[in-house]
Amino acid sequence: MTAIAKLRAAGKSCTESTRVFLRDVGAGLLEVSHNSLALLGLCVLSAVLFAGGREEIRTFTEGYALDWLQARQEARESADESTPEPEPGAVERATAADPKTLPRQQAAVAQWLSKRYRVAAEPVSRLVLEAWAAGHKLGLDPTLILAVMAVESSFNPFAQSTVGAQGLMQVMTHVHDDKYQAFGGVRAAFDPVANLRVGVQVLKECIGRTGNLEAGLRAYLGAVNISDGSAYVGKVLSEQIHLRQVADGRNVSVTASNVPNPAAKSLPAATPAAGSSSPRADERIALLR
Repeated sequence: MTAIAKLRAAGKSCTESTRVFLRDVGAGLLEVSHNSLALLGLCVLSAVLFAGGREEIRTFTEGYALDWLQARQEARESADESTPEPEPGAVERATAADPKTLPRQQAAVAQWLSKRYRVAAEPVSRLVLEAWAAGHKLGLDPTLILAVMAVESSFNPFAQSTVGAQGLMQVMTHVHDDKYQAFGGVRAAFDPVANLRVGVQVLKECIGRTGNLEAGLRAYLGAVNISDGSAYVGKVLSEQIHLRQVADGRNVSVTASNVPNPAAKSLPAATPAAGSSSPRADERIALLR
């Protein structure tokens, strides 16, 4: 027999030996596993039979299982209660608008106010839209409306003064409750859009009665004496100047001061009503906040 034949025979013998060895090992492991599972099953069965024959063990096991099931049920119910019910129509109640859909001037004003007063751009954008619409309807400069809103409440729709002025434009709700009837009642004072529209109406009336912007702002504030409200008027006019500049595309710092500037000139706000006269003291006091 040649050397090659011997090598082939030896390889074949080794392969066969290895196959037999692995087969025997596998059969042994399978047998051991079967025996182990059988042994485990016997142990479990014995434990169950033993526990079933002991009253105290059976009672403990049943109590433990019941407590576990109750805990699972309570956890499931708690999770269901904490999950809010779907309300797809909730978005319709939000006072918001996409700044990207606004005209260039209005978008610039909305973004500037958002950064200056640290409020979200979407609700401010809606208020800017409303200010432009109300200003066009009543003949008021929308930047004046927004300036009054900024000075009065810093765009907090839930603001309330110590004497009862409420909402964005700090209108005396109990004095002007009739104006809120169109919006469903005085609770609408805390609806941003309703408050804005009522506030604009009151502002227009004040300017119309007094015949000029500064006197109208004093009347809106509720100043009784002619010298009262100068600081307030100056702040509003300064803020309006900032807003005008932003609307015109100029770069205005969001930290720009609105401290009254004696040199600041009044900006046109509305056409005075014919035959208007200075407001009576009782009319001004009715607006007092």
